[in-house]
Amino acid sequence: MINIENNPEYLNSFLQYSLTYKKKSPESVNQYNCDLTMFLRYMKYLFKLTDEENFNKITINDFTLEQLSKITQENIHSFITYLSIKRNCGPATCARKISTIRIFFKYLTITAKLLKDNPAQNLETPKLNKRLPRYLTLEDSEKLLSLTYSDDSNENKERDFAIITLFLNCGLRLSELVGINISDIKFDDQKMTVIGKGNKERSIYLNKACIDAINAYLDVRPKEGVKKDKKDSDKALFLSSYKQRISKRTVENIVSKELARAGLDTTKYSTHKLRHTAATLMYKYGEVDIRALQELLGHQSISTTEIYTHVDNDQVRTAVESNPLSQFQVK
Repeated sequence: MINIENNPEYLNSFLQYSLTYKKKSPESVNQYNCDLTMFLRYMKYLFKLTDEENFNKITINDFTLEQLSKITQENIHSFITYLSIKRNCGPATCARKISTIRIFFKYLTITAKLLKDNPAQNLETPKLNKRLPRYLTLEDSEKLLSLTYSDDSNENKERDFAIITLFLNCGLRLSELVGINISDIKFDDQKMTVIGKGNKERSIYLNKACIDAINAYLDVRPKEGVKKDKKDSDKALFLSSYKQRISKRTVENIVSKELARAGLDTTKYSTHKLRHTAATLMYKYGEVDIRALQELLGHQSISTTEIYTHVDNDQVRTAVESNPLSQFQVK
């Protein structure tokens, strides 16, 4: 839920534009709102426009466009310094907030034409160290699936097994999984439609393991008493014990519980790490083309997908050894 009640009108216009015209997800727009609320609070503090000592209680609804027009690039740099020193924000967090500020001022100057000058136009983003994705090995993945499938003490084992199967085989995002409706699955074509970031729709082909797991769950999925609500729970594939569309938190708890049962560190692995695992295993064992992997994962940029081409040292070693010159010896 995006809290817009205490925002200035121009901020709410930006949020609405991002949601409606740029097709950003509600989660992304909510993050914009949080980033810009903090930014405007800091500007009020910097410009001495408030006597409020508690930073989190500084109001921003009275921060005018005229005051906004006085913000300079140096002021934005001051905000980033504040984030780093006072808020202990790392480079990735600072980079995201800089991106939000840049998008915000671009909207105000070019799209809405509410400001003449853009102080964020030449903002530089901190250089980030690329981190390799953490993932389960093939053996860990098989163990996780086996233990989930064989847990007769779990009355929801068919559901939980289907959830983990889809994560590990399809590389779904958490939001994509909870949003699946039964009608999204085309059993004859063995494929499924999901809604990804920016409300972008894509098709995912389902292998035999996914089809079998889904069918096994549908055989026991509640048919009576499923709630008809704003979440369209009656259409949802996965239901909670309350016969409502399953929530993200519930899925996270399911995955955490099964990871722990498999003896895997839940501080290192999560639902998103299962997405990393699917991508890594497909690239490592399936000889999947990087463009096909990009399509499957719903990445907008190929550079996001390319990280999975760097995770396996064995592949690098094999590539070097397969060079036809590897056996060459000077005679």
